[in-house]
Amino acid sequence: MLNLSKLSHRAIMAFTMLCMLGITASYTVPANKALAADDKTIIIQSTTSTANSGLLDHILPIFEKKTGIKVNVVAVGTGQAIKNARNGDGDVLLVHAKSAEEKFVNEGYGVKRYDVMFNDFIILGPKTDPAKISGMKDVTAALKKISTAKSVFTSRGDDSGTHKKELKLWQAAGLARSDDKNKGESWYRETGSGMGSTLNVASGMGAYVMSDRATWLAFKNKGNLEILVEGDKRLFNQYGVILVNPEKHKNVKKAAGETFIQWITGPEGQAAIQGFKLDGKQLFFPNAAQEEMKKAS
Repeated sequence: MLNLSKLSHRAIMAFTMLCMLGITASYTVPANKALAADDKTIIIQSTTSTANSGLLDHILPIFEKKTGIKVNVVAVGTGQAIKNARNGDGDVLLVHAKSAEEKFVNEGYGVKRYDVMFNDFIILGPKTDPAKISGMKDVTAALKKISTAKSVFTSRGDDSGTHKKELKLWQAAGLARSDDKNKGESWYRETGSGMGSTLNVASGMGAYVMSDRATWLAFKNKGNLEILVEGDKRLFNQYGVILVNPEKHKNVKKAAGETFIQWITGPEGQAAIQGFKLDGKQLFFPNAAQEEMKKAS
């Protein structure tokens, strides 16, 4: 029987979240004698797309076999992942909202941010395309047409990296969705859920939706949805990795966390990302800075 009274707040939080979410990357590997016993396991607070796409299931066993460090992943929206990391409930942050990541570091909660990989966002919609946006290259013009037509659009509405990007695009289109006057419009639906659940809603309703490409490619219930808008440079989707600041939270596994960051931004980690494909399609593209890759090698 697990005695919760003897566990730290951080351990209880991590255990509870992992059980509730059911999204954990954890593998048994040989112990790394170069690290202290407490440094043999780390918690990564990450965005759902890295888990839902299958990326972490692909790369983490490679890392664990190489280092002997066991990894537990809490996969939630970027906003929640950052909040968890602020509370010290994790050692490493792997998310995709650069301005929020930089704020996290600037406020002292993270040590340093590193680029890791990228892909892009896409606008999906029903094949009937009532707003007539198929093939458009200007994402803000497409959003204006959806708004004008009052065609149903499903938003995650969960402060995730995808949701943050979506709100910026609506703002660029002159249609800020965060204003009270814009809330409650029947055509704009917030699910308050992750990408998979939101795609399911969009598929069931025949609605428009914005998704990261990796989650879409791995998504099984596509229904009548298809990619309608892609290729706008504003749909670029950058991922970053940050060590939670051990000066803020003494429980942070500094050595093991740094080992992971050096690995994922180094040649082996970047090659592992490059090698992850689904039905022959690459889902993420490594782009860690060359100087960081050299430092890690």
